[in-house]
Amino acid sequence: MSCEHLICAACAGPVVEGRCPVCREGRAKVHHHGFGGLSPVVIGLLVVLVIALAALSHLSGQG
Repeated sequence: MSCEHLICAACAGPVVEGRCPVCREGRAKVHHHGFGGLSPVVIGLLVVLVIALAALSHLSGQG
């Protein structure tokens, strides 16, 4: 979703410009990225890394 065409109800300006605190908050909500500010790609890579490390530790425990 994009905020290019959204108009702020508080100042009647484009939300993308962030003219007032309401615009800036709305823009931040639309453009939030993942958990804790991380992009979904980074979160996915971290999950894959944790799974790979768990599999390696499981395999080394068997030998």
